[in-house]
Amino acid sequence: MIFTLVVGLTLALLLGILAQRCKLSPLVGYLVAGMIAAQPWWGEPVDGHVVEDFSHIGVVLLLFGVGLQFHFKDLLAVQRVAVPGALVCMLLVTLAGAAGYFLFGIGQPTWRSCLMFGLCICVSSTVVLTRVLTDNRVMQTPAGYTALGWLVVEDMFTIVLLVLLPVLFGDSGQSLGEALVWMIIKLTGLVLVVTLVARKLMRTIFTYVARSASGELFTLTVLVSALGIAVLSAKVFNASMEFGAFLSGMVVGQSKFASRAASDALPMRDAFAVLFFVSVGMGFSFGGLLEYWPLALATLFATMVVKPLGAFCIVRMLGKSVRKAMLVGGSLSQIGEFSFILATLVAGTYKLMPMSAVNVITGVAIISITINAACYRFVPAFISALEKRGIGLPKRGENDLIPPPGEDRHRIIVVGYGPCGQLLTGIFRKYDMEVVIIEMNIDTVNRLAAEKIPAILGDARLRHILKTAGVEKAVAIVISAPGAPSTEITATARELNPEIRVVANTSYIRTARELMAHDRNVVFSGEAEASLSMATHVLQVLGATEEQLSRERQEARNTILGLKPGH
Repeated sequence: MIFTLVVGLTLALLLGILAQRCKLSPLVGYLVAGMIAAQPWWGEPVDGHVVEDFSHIGVVLLLFGVGLQFHFKDLLAVQRVAVPGALVCMLLVTLAGAAGYFLFGIGQPTWRSCLMFGLCICVSSTVVLTRVLTDNRVMQTPAGYTALGWLVVEDMFTIVLLVLLPVLFGDSGQSLGEALVWMIIKLTGLVLVVTLVARKLMRTIFTYVARSASGELFTLTVLVSALGIAVLSAKVFNASMEFGAFLSGMVVGQSKFASRAASDALPMRDAFAVLFFVSVGMGFSFGGLLEYWPLALATLFATMVVKPLGAFCIVRMLGKSVRKAMLVGGSLSQIGEFSFILATLVAGTYKLMPMSAVNVITGVAIISITINAACYRFVPAFISALEKRGIGLPKRGENDLIPPPGEDRHRIIVVGYGPCGQLLTGIFRKYDMEVVIIEMNIDTVNRLAAEKIPAILGDARLRHILKTAGVEKAVAIVISAPGAPSTEITATARELNPEIRVVANTSYIRTARELMAHDRNVVFSGEAEASLSMATHVLQVLGATEEQLSRERQEARNTILGLKPGH
């Protein structure tokens, strides 16, 4: 086992670095590493089953991490696009895949084999889409939430299909209606158990472990939470481990431990997720793909042309912007882990299509993942080029100086465009957020207008200034200037938008304490941060561990700002 992991991870490291040097996604290197690892060149055979088992841990941790950042309200917010869009798009891809298998299929295609082949390629890869969105800074945008919601619908459809397969083609002894009723009962039970019972239990355990100040125990708690609920989902409720891990992440993500859980799970997730791509590469036969190249081309067409184009048209028909349609459609142009699971079950257990068809699906998955990971980074740049030419921009009146808040991008208001404001604006725009500047200097406002950055000349304490900036639909207002009247600006902003997050930079601890009275305010005091930085430096020089430094930072912030422990 150790030998297998060393070979797989070493090849993934070397080829991942090479792919990045060639301006490609490291995912391409991981896939090629799997192909090389499967060759008999290593003195003793590399066990593909070991790599596959460890890769499942990576998928579970990845979905746990997605759940940490994707709250239930986000899923409800995109349901009007994600639910009908995913269902219609899956239907289109299934029909295209079935037609391709009917024309170029292996042996004598039947209606069952054509249908199942189409269903196997209609689901996108959660692992790939999450990595692609993260690498291109789209994950935190409304388009990223829509794509994730789209995948949740696809995964739920796959779960339903996996439940129905034994009823339709096996010897389960259940009727179709009985199987559907049991499936609904089990999935409802899983959601209720995780959101009600497990939520309280995990909160209690996390609180107890966090107070013990042991980093190892907290990391272990995160791992047990993700894997434990994933196994509960599969063994008790007959759902997928991935779906259980996703629910677990959503529950932890709504607690005060979300940030620490995400930082602890990140290294484990990335290491194991690499093995997923290595295992995909190991299961591929290039000769089998060449033998059935017409079917491979037809499958690639359905995956990389029909699906993204269909998704684009559906999102546009639902009244969304060109930007959102292109970002969502482009992210879906691949097939992944659920396709492998479903195809292997259909071909191996129910004999509805030959195993050589599974190899074609694997080959197309590798090609589509490679192209999608390499090319998606050009989609935001292409959208920006179109918008500079006036294509795809939302309609607005000729006298509108500030564009209305778009539903496909987060609106952030930055008060003050000094050094801090400039740095913040650059970071937010890098992540494709709408930034509106409120500034008192006319020369700065004119310069920003020349740079096509929305800016308003005025006092951020005034209601009409904040309303012009779109505060009512903004997700956050960042007061970057330490000398700004933060208390008054915050009060006015909350009158217009009670749910807005306020992030303020203040010079004095006294002002910070006033603002921290509201739980949706985050304040950074110059006095406090300077004290913490100096103390951290001295402790670090004297050999303090990162765990000790983190604990001291938190205790010092609580003391300086007058907060109770645990805030």
